Amino acid sequence: MSREKLRRATLPPVQENITKLEKAINEGNFYGAQQMYKSISARYVSAERYSEALDLLESGACLQLKHGQVTCGAELAVLFVDALVKGKIPYGGDILGKYNVFPKVPLPTNMEDDDDVRELNEALGAAKTHLEGCSSFIRAAIK
Repeated sequence: MSREKLRRATLPPVQENITKLEKAINEGNFYGAQQMYKSISARYVSAERYSEALDLLESGACLQLKHGQVTCGAELAVLFVDALVKGKIPYGGDILGKYNVFPKVPLPTNMEDDDDVRELNEALGAAKTHLEGCSSFIRAAIK
């Protein structure tokens, strides 16, 4: 049996992994799920099963972002773009448009006391994290 066929035979259907990892995220295990998404998707990519790697990474990125986990979601979105490139899969706005789920950061509207200033500082910190995550994805997609 060739090496590629052997790799294909040892990987389960991607939906099994997606279901298991979605459960972990929905239970709040964001970091553990993140590490599993990265390692499992790398196995699919190395087996040249790009479509399955893309399904896994898209599912993980969007779910992490919907849960407000911007750093995790952005990292998986960048890996999604890397898998597109490695698989030489043409892409455009139709594929990348799915990532419009980067959460928005609400800013406090009135500044009457110290608590309002603290809230504003926290919101600005969150906005910076969101911007860095989103821009890393955009840079990878443009590159």
